[in-house]
Amino acid sequence: MPLIPRPYTRQDALAFVSGELDSGPHQFAVELDGSLVGSIGLIVDRHGTGEIGYWCAAEARGRGVATRALRRICLYAFEHLGMGRVELAVDPDNAPSRRVAEKAGFVQEGVLRSHLLHPDGRRRDSVLYSRLPSDPA
Repeated sequence: MPLIPRPYTRQDALAFVSGELDSGPHQFAVELDGSLVGSIGLIVDRHGTGEIGYWCAAEARGRGVATRALRRICLYAFEHLGMGRVELAVDPDNAPSRRVAEKAGFVQEGVLRSHLLHPDGRRRDSVLYSRLPSDPA
């Protein structure tokens, strides 16, 4: 995830949760059995499309946590915000995240070539997924 600072410090976390990073009002913690195991957020672009990002702690992976969170934020985007489209971009090599998107009803649209600049200076492709309110979850 190239947009997240490395190393990720306590100050980075405090800036994120306090809203100092302009991450938008639609950021949510993901909990499992009372413990924080991830985060999911939605940013609305200038066209009214929702751009979703998420992460899940290693100990919570493979348990459906990220898929449930992704389905819920889509429901929130479509029913509460009235959005007509949400998107997410995934590293082509991140097979688990791609599976999460597909399980949550997202459709792969294509590859965005040289899309994101990573902290090591390399530009990497992203796979673009989208979901519409009419798509099955």
